[in-house]
Amino acid sequence: MTAPALIALAHGSRDPRSAATIHALTEQVACLRPDLRVATAFLDHSEPDLDSVVDRLVAEGHSEIVVVPLLLTEAYHAHVDVPRAAEQAQLRHDGVRVQVTDVLGIEAALFRVLDQRLRAALSQHRVRELDALVLAGAGSSDPIANAMISRAARAWGHHHHLPTIAAFASSVPPAAGEAVRAHRADGRRHIAVGLMFLAPGQLTDRVTELALEAGAVAVAEPLGADIEVARIILARYAVGAVDLVPLEAMFA
Repeated sequence: MTAPALIALAHGSRDPRSAATIHALTEQVACLRPDLRVATAFLDHSEPDLDSVVDRLVAEGHSEIVVVPLLLTEAYHAHVDVPRAAEQAQLRHDGVRVQVTDVLGIEAALFRVLDQRLRAALSQHRVRELDALVLAGAGSSDPIANAMISRAARAWGHHHHLPTIAAFASSVPPAAGEAVRAHRADGRRHIAVGLMFLAPGQLTDRVTELALEAGAVAVAEPLGADIEVARIILARYAVGAVDLVPLEAMFA
């Protein structure tokens, strides 16, 4: 029996660095599971879109597909855009089942990647001392999504025994520059910024610009194509693949 195909579904960006990063991440997933058919799709701005990828997989003979949303928080895209796109793709093909998994979320493994990116940034800028951190996320109109970033900032700060402020690239305050200035107002001078983003783009560029202007000593790169992220994708896929198994088959 052929395993369901896996589609890693990213939001997409007009910045080509973003798509390149997502494709590299998907390649890591494929290397970890060479037995699976793995493909990349985007909701917007980048190609290919979900419809065309599903069409291609169906033409290859796949009738079961697991879609893993490459999103770090549960916001509008997770609740509305992704399910709608998956439903539309499934309706185009009789007998094809498309299962959408939970988003990647903010797993403990991501903090290890975050720390790696931070260490690289500190080394590049020859920074040897820190007294505060900022963790920047995309920002959303959904307060639950923003709360996830705030919780992640508290956990990251607790791990490093440093005061940490959550910042957002859009929708809600504080922006990265405001967060850095808040630390400076408390007497902190060695402030670094981590990026809770999967891929680079205009938002991460803006976060970096604002943070450095405000006096941050270093800004880390996004999480990027990392084996830890690839393993989370496969963990989500595994649950989705089980959900595709008919209940009667599980107890046969």
